[in-house]
Amino acid sequence: MLKSTLTILALSHSLLFAAEPIFLFNGKNLDGWVADVPAADQKKDISPSFIVRDGMLVSLGTPLGHLITEKEYCDYKLTVEYRFPAKPGNCGVLVHASKPRALYKMFPQSIEVQMMHKSAGDFWCIQENIEVPEMEKRRPRKEGQKFGGDQPDARQILNLTDDSEKPLGEWNTMTIEARGAEIIVHVNGTLVNHGKNATATKGKIALQAEGSEVEFRKVELAPLEKK
Repeated sequence: MLKSTLTILALSHSLLFAAEPIFLFNGKNLDGWVADVPAADQKKDISPSFIVRDGMLVSLGTPLGHLITEKEYCDYKLTVEYRFPAKPGNCGVLVHASKPRALYKMFPQSIEVQMMHKSAGDFWCIQENIEVPEMEKRRPRKEGQKFGGDQPDARQILNLTDDSEKPLGEWNTMTIEARGAEIIVHVNGTLVNHGKNATATKGKIALQAEGSEVEFRKVELAPLEKK
């Protein structure tokens, strides 16, 4: 009886002090985010790449750039609900982001989780690296290329399935579980990628403006306990 009581008390204590989710997008404004748009360096009055519209965070696609969190995060499950409202296109969620404009004077050092239509869940290594099973099959490379995150490297890691996305205009749910050097990605409940031995384990989170309009109605982070 005493053991059962102690167990119940322990469970109640863990629930009481469980980490609260962090709403990276508050539905009202872009507080907590900073836009990095290279074209704005020369044209200060350039149109914004990211706006809030009808309670949604919207990447307008152009000018090209990134919306980056002010804070760094580690050991979390990130949930992103998104859709392409007009036509299929390209975008991405970057995790463990650090040095800005590290590649092509545009992309921050990071590991990108691709959102491009019909390719959701691909990894792109940007001055960082991560490993998956069947590297030779899932990470196409030309002769002489190495697996890495620099400009000449084989940086793309193909996802496990291209059939996980909803029809155009419907909402998709992407979850990115980043724990230590491991990253696990689901799209609409389907496992689409699982990488280990990442060269970064913490950093900022970024959303892309990469040519297509994308709406986000949720960007929520749930802290994970370390194993």
